Amino acid sequence: MSANPLPAQESRWGRFDVLQDNNRTILQNLLETASSDKAGRSSLDQKIGDYYYSCMDEKTINQKGDDPLKPELAKINAIKSKAELSTLIAYMIRTGAPPFLRMNSEPDAKNSAMMILGADQGGLGLPDRDYYLKTDEKSVEIRKKYVEYLTRVFGLLGNSAAQAAKDAQTVMNLETELAKGSLDRVSRRDPEKMYHKMTIAEFQALTPAIDWKVFFKELGAPPIESLDVSVPEYYKTLNTVINNTSLTDIKLYLESVLVEDNADVLAAPYEQANFDFYRKVLSGAKEMRPRWKRCTDQVDAALPDALGKKFIEKTLGTEGKRRSKEMLEGIEKAMEKDIKSLDWMTPKTKEQALVKLRAVMNKIGDQAKWLDYASVKVARDDAFGNSLRASEFSVAHDLSKVGKPVDKTEWGMSQPTVNAYYEPQQNSVNFPAGILQPPFWDNKLDDAVNYGAIGAVIGHELTHGFDDQGRQFDAKGNLKDWWTEQDAKAFKDRAQCLVDEYSSFTPVPGVHLNGQLTLGENTADNGGVRLAYMALMDKIGKDAAAQKKIDGFTPQQRFFLAFAQVWCQNTSEEESRRRAQIDPHSPGQDRVNGVLSNMPEFRQAFGCKEGQPMVRQSSCRVW
Repeated sequence: MSANPLPAQESRWGRFDVLQDNNRTILQNLLETASSDKAGRSSLDQKIGDYYYSCMDEKTINQKGDDPLKPELAKINAIKSKAELSTLIAYMIRTGAPPFLRMNSEPDAKNSAMMILGADQGGLGLPDRDYYLKTDEKSVEIRKKYVEYLTRVFGLLGNSAAQAAKDAQTVMNLETELAKGSLDRVSRRDPEKMYHKMTIAEFQALTPAIDWKVFFKELGAPPIESLDVSVPEYYKTLNTVINNTSLTDIKLYLESVLVEDNADVLAAPYEQANFDFYRKVLSGAKEMRPRWKRCTDQVDAALPDALGKKFIEKTLGTEGKRRSKEMLEGIEKAMEKDIKSLDWMTPKTKEQALVKLRAVMNKIGDQAKWLDYASVKVARDDAFGNSLRASEFSVAHDLSKVGKPVDKTEWGMSQPTVNAYYEPQQNSVNFPAGILQPPFWDNKLDDAVNYGAIGAVIGHELTHGFDDQGRQFDAKGNLKDWWTEQDAKAFKDRAQCLVDEYSSFTPVPGVHLNGQLTLGENTADNGGVRLAYMALMDKIGKDAAAQKKIDGFTPQQRFFLAFAQVWCQNTSEEESRRRAQIDPHSPGQDRVNGVLSNMPEFRQAFGCKEGQPMVRQSSCRVW
């Protein structure tokens, strides 16, 4: 940590971030080459190259000033009645600046083979509802800074200082009302609380202030008979907010959303204002990242399959893919062994757990097919327009899935991303190429290190299928209770141990982690490391060569050191506060010490004794 201080441009700097930065450099080289306007460029190179070039062309972006915003602002200011909001809100969602709500396709939680439209809460400029509602000194200060940011935005749009301040408070008041109707993060972790299938008529009755037929037509959605409304209470609140707020004030809110969501492709004053609040105040970064990094991230977000395809060609080796697949299969075998040996689970539920485990779909570091962006117009001199058109393509592609069978070959993140995920409604574990690199994976290193690093990540994602959320879905990904009452109680009792343990951790003075919010990730961490360790022990067995010390450490010690190394990080106080409030993941130090202090295997490897800090008196274990 002392050798890797927090860079001025970052709010958190850890192993994940270093690798993501390395991946950005690979992507930058690809984009710099593709952005050269030479004859004979492939269509794919033209798209990613010109998107990157337009973003890097600060001179043109700044010369245009407010011009790109004017047509969009004109659309907002042109509406004469609240009846026209249905069309405008849908248009803004389609073009990448969603006000009031979120709308996207999703697998039907109780018919996971089919896609359905999902409607969720949204529309807040601050990261979470609690930012609006908590009364502690820090929350009050952040709200004050947010109003100052909004004042700055309205000033940039041409209002006087006094009018800008008044408009900012108007937006703050509107968003506070939306926050009051929003569901809290802990409650949102319960899949049953997030599933409410309705007909269009029922949805219309819930929020009559919006004409949903008009909305869906403007959105470009296919014919819709029913949808999943995640938080019905929010849509009741939204209806009240629209009815009780003047059209003039609603327009101010829409303008603020437009600017906030497009700041990264607008002239420098807008981008600076956005950075000063969202990255500086909320997260503690002191400087903007270099423009090439911001533009690389923009291309990855806007055209992920186009850039990801080039990245795969450059990075993913066949040997790495083979060995990581072999590791995943070994960890799945370890989980089967673990389930069979559990003393708290009844035979009937064990049988169902094994059925689910054997049905898990494994996706590692590649895609079966890639999206074709031929219909997306990308111009070298139009960063704002490129962003808008890429959003329209993305939304249209997403909506095209509604009413169709789930495509299990699709990925939920781009291939250069340093991350991994479990998808409960597909019952799949997914590991993009971006994470299959040092320090997570290294073909040159021994199994102990690789199992402690990427193996723990694999075990983590696999365990998500059996954490407090994942366990509520069956082998086919349907929201279905397959537990006996006895087993469910035994699970919850063991999970409560983790809630209590992690709630005692304080990332910054006076701030405790929310053990209920982080329960799923903590369960996955504790289970994942144990599974990876079991798989490693099975693999090396009694092989004398595999048991030898390297650099003075046994394979067991190297395993735990590799796991700890993955989570090395430095974090600003502001970012630590922010994450403690909204992040379902615990900080790196707690992810390591919280897990290993529960493990007899760790104590044995390092000779820890009762009463020492890394030996918990009442250790927690679910899986």
